[in-house]
Amino acid sequence: MNHDNLFKSIISKRSYLCIGLDSELEKVPAFLLATDDPVFEFNKRIIDATHKYAVAYKPNVAFYESNGAKGWSSLEKTVNYIKENHNDIFVIADAKRGDIGNTSKMYAKAFLESMPFDAITVAPYMGEDSVTPFLSYKEKWVVLLALTSNKGADDFQYHDEDGIKLFERVLSLSQKWGTINNLMYVVGATRAEMLKDIRKIVPDHFLLVPGVGAQGGSLDEVTRYGMNSKCGLLVNSSRAIIFADNTRKFDEVAAEKAEEIQAEMEKYLSDRNLI
Repeated sequence: MNHDNLFKSIISKRSYLCIGLDSELEKVPAFLLATDDPVFEFNKRIIDATHKYAVAYKPNVAFYESNGAKGWSSLEKTVNYIKENHNDIFVIADAKRGDIGNTSKMYAKAFLESMPFDAITVAPYMGEDSVTPFLSYKEKWVVLLALTSNKGADDFQYHDEDGIKLFERVLSLSQKWGTINNLMYVVGATRAEMLKDIRKIVPDHFLLVPGVGAQGGSLDEVTRYGMNSKCGLLVNSSRAIIFADNTRKFDEVAAEKAEEIQAEMEKYLSDRNLI
């Protein structure tokens, strides 16, 4: 899926919603615990209920790794299920990998070859040779961490040297490594005011924006500052959708929450004359 295909999917669904599958076993509704794989069963029902409102899903790998081999099985079954039943949906491995070249090559193989993810989040701290192995896969994407929402982001990301902040250097330099068809950036929603300046550096790249919903990010602000002429946004919501309810109707409630966000997104797309 290239840049234009992703934009077409957004226009078709009138949505730029990415749903985070941060599926904690401890938060799965109790009645699912009797199934062979409660996490996968939970994910499957969430996907079946919400796929019409979302253009992307983003499993956070940590919530699967923490359950050992069983968790990896749940993750693999989840991404395979999406691809077998909703192949038009973009699937991101939220793995935040990044290491020396040979190790990154193996990480890339794990998520972009052994499993059919479309993209993987990557930490840029070790530089170009740690990122390029992920970019070697045709029609796959790197989602590079640029500016995050956590308090500790101030420790490094805003470090200023010669008038250039570290996150700005990441944005500027990394554009030489990839293109708008295989490279996008993570920018936290609770730093939405920074999107205006970020767009001056990366006007055409897609931005993955987590933090809307339970983390307090504003969809209105993210859209106002971050949307470009081809939308250019994937806005992620996780807990506010998937854990909105823990009864037997959890999937129905998740669908209602996803539809609410999609309806708001449709309005913004319409306001920008994109649909």
